[in-house]
Amino acid sequence: MQLEQRLIQEIMPHARIDNIRYYLSALNSVLSEYEITTPLRVAHFLAQIGHESGSLRYAQENLNYSAVALSSVFGKYFPTSAMASDYARKPEKIANRVYADRMGNGDEASGDGWRYRGRGLIQLTGKHNYQQCGEAIGQDLLSQPELVCSDPDVAVRSACFYWQSRKLNALADQDELVTITRKINGGLHGLEDRAAFLNRAKQFMSIDRGV
Repeated sequence: MQLEQRLIQEIMPHARIDNIRYYLSALNSVLSEYEITTPLRVAHFLAQIGHESGSLRYAQENLNYSAVALSSVFGKYFPTSAMASDYARKPEKIANRVYADRMGNGDEASGDGWRYRGRGLIQLTGKHNYQQCGEAIGQDLLSQPELVCSDPDVAVRSACFYWQSRKLNALADQDELVTITRKINGGLHGLEDRAAFLNRAKQFMSIDRGV
């Protein structure tokens, strides 16, 4: 199915027109390659990218946390208020600490945490995920990770790659919002917002709410 600007506006009422136009062509050319083609699959995909990207406004992770926020969100990495204060409002330093030694990243000094921070419409994060995604879509994302947020085609493809790799089409067919959210988020953060996007998508795409 072909997406139209007006439909995305209705599903994402806070999206800017220029951002919708920026991604629209890529969405229409790429989704079918990943079999995101039925109304219900498209609705779930748009609901998730709507939340993850802040209605297409954000293509990379914002890590500009205050000391209080660091202690609240990343408490295990900042066990003391002094440490949280030392890292506060230093996004690169924060990323290198919280993403160190996991997801294929090196240690804090390697810079991998910042280099492979969350980017794209479904925040691709970590060196291992960048490598897998790059190999799948034919892009060298290890040496050019910024492509995930600077090229609309790569941004959409990275989201579709993640979607396909987690077998989310099958879950969308079952209308499993909660399970899809867990697969993407690792928990249920923003579930209410994701549900609101999904309900608007179902409404404006005339999908039976009981599906």
